[in-house]
Amino acid sequence: MKKFILLCLGFITLFSCAKNEEEYVLIPKKVELKIPSNFPGLLYDLSQNPLTEEGISLGKKLFYEGRLASDGVISCGFCHEQASAFTHHGHTVSHGVDGKVGFRNAQPIQNLAFFSEFTWDGAAIHLDLQPIIPITSDVEMNETIPSVLSKLNSYQEYEVLFTNAFGDREATSERMLKALSQFMVTMISGDSKYDKVIRNEENATFTELENKGLEIFNNKCTTCHSGALFTDQSYRNNGLPTNYKFPEEEGRKRVSGLKDDFYKFRVPSLRNVAKSFPYMHDGRFGDLEAVLDFYSDGMTQNGGVVDTLLIKSNGNLGIDLSSEEKTALLAFLNTLTDNTFLNDKRFAEF
Repeated sequence: MKKFILLCLGFITLFSCAKNEEEYVLIPKKVELKIPSNFPGLLYDLSQNPLTEEGISLGKKLFYEGRLASDGVISCGFCHEQASAFTHHGHTVSHGVDGKVGFRNAQPIQNLAFFSEFTWDGAAIHLDLQPIIPITSDVEMNETIPSVLSKLNSYQEYEVLFTNAFGDREATSERMLKALSQFMVTMISGDSKYDKVIRNEENATFTELENKGLEIFNNKCTTCHSGALFTDQSYRNNGLPTNYKFPEEEGRKRVSGLKDDFYKFRVPSLRNVAKSFPYMHDGRFGDLEAVLDFYSDGMTQNGGVVDTLLIKSNGNLGIDLSSEEKTALLAFLNTLTDNTFLNDKRFAEF
């Protein structure tokens, strides 16, 4: 009997040691974010959410996790596809659970660490908070944060992932959102032909047509699409005709409540713009040719305050662009495509 008791105690001790060894957590491995030399400084505060291999891995898992939606299918990656610069390819506006349709085009996910406001109207003022909007929208993922956390906490695989990333197995809203941010912060696109020319890398040079397009771009587009990110991050009314399919759309006014903000939308970055079609907040234009035609001949008074930069001296709206200038502009805009980013396996689901 005594031997049996000792044997049992031995097994208990062995089991306990094995369990402790299994639960032993290594210190997360820090990751240094590589920022292109021609980029501005970060606006995301990494001191409040340091990058680690484990945190990024968890964030990637969550980004492609259908359980974040009420139907178990619609993930962040469902509307943000890598080959299309993380936009919703083939859809003018996002499609959510049960085939529900929103009223805005999915924006690209790239270089978000260099921004302080997000979405077309700036409703999110911190990257950690931005995912709450699609998760809780009834036409997108149609979930609640408590419900999402309950699901995540019920799966052993997430116990391991949260433990590795944060030293504790519990999935909390803060940890979930910070992990998503860690993954998105690493999604930096800065290796296009344009970047290589600007940084004098690989003997890259513009063609004569691309150079002409750059000159036209600098003269007629950079007031709004400025800097290395190709946006001044402002909100502007660019004279788009009102889309009566979406009467609830008011642009920036939905956030500010200000009448003058009606139909003002955030100036989008033009990086990977040749891959992020369709264009505008409602995806009304299927290609860049249509966008340039709009700016030369399609602008209108839409009930808001059209940006003064888009009003000519004679009072007409638009930007003077000849067909030759449009061709050159298109050639330049294509130099902003970053194929390294679009094919980077670090960001791919599988």
